[in-house]
Amino acid sequence: MQCVCLTLSFIGDSEEHKMAASEGTADDSLYPIAVLIDELRNEDVQLRLNSIKKLSTISLALGVERTRSELIPFLTDTIYDEDEVLLALAEQLGAFTPLVGGPEYVHCLLPPLESLATVEETVVRDKAVESLRKVCEEHSPEHLETHFLPLVKRLAVGDWFTSRTSACGLFSVAYPRLSVATKAELRSHFRSLCQDDTPMVRRAAAGKLGEFARVVEVEYLKTDLIPMFVTLAQDEQTYQHHVFSQDSVRLLAVEACVSMAGLLPQEDTELLVMPTLRQAAEDKSWRVRYMVADRFIDLQKAVGPDITKNDLVSAFQSLLKDVEAEVRAAAAGKVRDFCQNVDPSVQEAVIMNNVLPCVKELVSDGNQHVKSALAGVIMGLSPILGKDNTVTHLLPLFLSQLKDECPEVRLNIISNLDCVNEVIGIQQLSQSLLPAIVELAEDSKWRVRLAIIEYMPLLAGQLGVDFFNQSLSKLCMTWLVDHVYAIREAATNNLRKLVEKFGPEWAAQNVLPKINAMSRDGNYLHRMTCLACINVVGEVCGRELTTKTLLPTVLAMANDNVPNVRFNVAKTLQIIGPHIDKESLHTQVKGVLDRLNDDSDTDVKYFASEALIAMTPLFAAP
Repeated sequence: MQCVCLTLSFIGDSEEHKMAASEGTADDSLYPIAVLIDELRNEDVQLRLNSIKKLSTISLALGVERTRSELIPFLTDTIYDEDEVLLALAEQLGAFTPLVGGPEYVHCLLPPLESLATVEETVVRDKAVESLRKVCEEHSPEHLETHFLPLVKRLAVGDWFTSRTSACGLFSVAYPRLSVATKAELRSHFRSLCQDDTPMVRRAAAGKLGEFARVVEVEYLKTDLIPMFVTLAQDEQTYQHHVFSQDSVRLLAVEACVSMAGLLPQEDTELLVMPTLRQAAEDKSWRVRYMVADRFIDLQKAVGPDITKNDLVSAFQSLLKDVEAEVRAAAAGKVRDFCQNVDPSVQEAVIMNNVLPCVKELVSDGNQHVKSALAGVIMGLSPILGKDNTVTHLLPLFLSQLKDECPEVRLNIISNLDCVNEVIGIQQLSQSLLPAIVELAEDSKWRVRLAIIEYMPLLAGQLGVDFFNQSLSKLCMTWLVDHVYAIREAATNNLRKLVEKFGPEWAAQNVLPKINAMSRDGNYLHRMTCLACINVVGEVCGRELTTKTLLPTVLAMANDNVPNVRFNVAKTLQIIGPHIDKESLHTQVKGVLDRLNDDSDTDVKYFASEALIAMTPLFAAP
């Protein structure tokens, strides 16, 4: 007791006591707690925060007994600080069990964590609950009943909604190790929270209902928790004779639906869960319907193939046709997975009769997010439906999406061409989709052409080198002489990606001859593009190919009659210099740069001089 008094006396004048401690006039062991108290009282938030983060160090200095008897009570009494300090404290206490003497004494951490679980700031409460859950696991069954359970009860019946929302997160961790009588009491408390007058509490209970359901016995799941689930899924609040819909509660009940459907036998799921799920899929709030659409695949797996066939197919159709774009987009993104999980015996019939008509409408949806979500998964229907159905029913949809004005829709289609290629073969693909791609590549609007250029490396990987050479290689070279600079620039960068994908040998046969031919083009802009191509291709072609094939082209262009071309020669030599062998650098490159450095044009001289300076280490190397 004297020790506690000595410690708390540091609050008033910590500096004086620290000096005394250092001179040996007070207990030296009090010094660490004095520093802590001093920093905790400091006006600077950062100092207080640093002090909290050093709690484990201070606790080690004090020892487990004094940590329990002095430090923890002191922390419990000082929970009034800034939110970021309280957040750090809540996190620290979750790992404090070894510092208070192990599981036998872990209950002494409950008072400060209980106080933190009742504060106004949500992130602090959530972190306190997270730490309480950790601490709960370390309680013995006896201590769980004598220390932790009373805490849960106090929080569950607290005057402020903050304590009751925190209580919702503690039921599932405490429940499995309690006695039968205590479990019944805990279920009763949870029922009260599900019926709480405050929407925030009901929302917290709905969010934790599925987690609680996983630890409750099946018999009580049906008799106790299912009624709670139904109540939350129909949640409304009456105030002054007006009924207010609480969709934030109902949408969290959808999460619980997934857990409960997976825990119950199929006949019980059909009887107890499905009526509520059907109601949620048609809820008047779009947010609830969105949650159903977002979790639809999890629901489908939980209820099984029979209920999917009898109930979920029609619900999925409704979601695909929903009036809200957000709901349609969420459902559209689940089309492939839903179809894959349908019973194989009825899979094709369900897709053709129920899903595909909705998909055809979504392809021309007015909302680009819906179309983009669909484009990301629609190609996955090809392996399920097979070649004939893909050619007859899906290819027209792919063509339509490939011409969509939204770039993300086009990208999603091109990104998944391999799915279709595996089903219908490259020949069919070339006859159907590729003409549309070529048409876009030659579109009169340069932004459309630019979009296709950006997809070309992806297409090349999907189709393979042989087919690319046959159908798309010429197109890539045509872009290099486009009348729009942005297209020429993008086509140049595109060449680099293609060389990286197909390799230097492919470049030597298909790219470099055409680049060399451009160096003699009558249009100086095309000659400039030739140098730009060498800048990017030279870095990936390898030293031998760059020296033997590209370097002679660059050196020949040093005699060009257009100054802009000549100073770009100097810039190109500087860029590809590290990829040229040493002998050629000394015997060919340096001489050309010296000559350009004496050029009559000021810009040419400037860039040649810059190149010579930058390449000095290369020339100096043996």
